[in-house]
Amino acid sequence: MKHIVKIITLLVTISALWTGLLQMSLVPRSHIWLLPIYFIVALGCYGLLMVGIGLMRFPTCPKEALLLQQDISEAKEFLKQSGIDVGSD
Repeated sequence: MKHIVKIITLLVTISALWTGLLQMSLVPRSHIWLLPIYFIVALGCYGLLMVGIGLMRFPTCPKEALLLQQDISEAKEFLKQSGIDVGSD
């Protein structure tokens, strides 16, 4: 619930800023109308940056990898007992 409040607050702030810029006419209207597009592009770049950083810092989990291999082996044994061909090991 907290994230929703943060997002809504951010959107309200940005729309208030945009409306204020439109009314004050400090910046030419042709540039102000492009601000939402710039914001969406910047948000996409930020998202890609966060995904890239997350992939670079992705921790290795050897314990979880072993548990996953055990689960796969158990599932294969169960399927073999049920008469289902699971392929080669």
